Amino acid sequence: MKKAFTLVEILVVVTIISLLASTAAISYAQFIKQSRDTKRKTDLEQIRAAIEMYRNFSTTGEYPATITFGDDIKDATATYLTKVANDPLRTQTYTYVYQTFSGNTDYSICAYLEGGGTSSTVTICGPSSLRCNYCMGPYGQK
Repeated sequence: MKKAFTLVEILVVVTIISLLASTAAISYAQFIKQSRDTKRKTDLEQIRAAIEMYRNFSTTGEYPATITFGDDIKDATATYLTKVANDPLRTQTYTYVYQTFSGNTDYSICAYLEGGGTSSTVTICGPSSLRCNYCMGPYGQK
């Protein structure tokens, strides 16, 4: 007598494998989003630290007027951050925004997090109407 799997048994196994594979794919996608958001937060913190050092060691006591992402934060005497990071996705929606206020005595650096940010609302950041939901200012402010 020949032993073989029935059609029902094969369908059950295929269904279970399909469910496990789709669950793993969804979990992996969420993990990737979370890792990009963590990188964004880390990048902004490094940029903020460099901006604070720039202000502390500059002769004017002001923050840099502009930052070019992908370039250095430096003045005539020192380099505070080499190669300012760009957003991991670098698209129209996902980009970092740096803006100064009150004659370069205050600033905001923002990003759009995929998993949601510290703000429950999405605000418009910068001159090109970019969306952001996670912003940082001088130390002690978020």
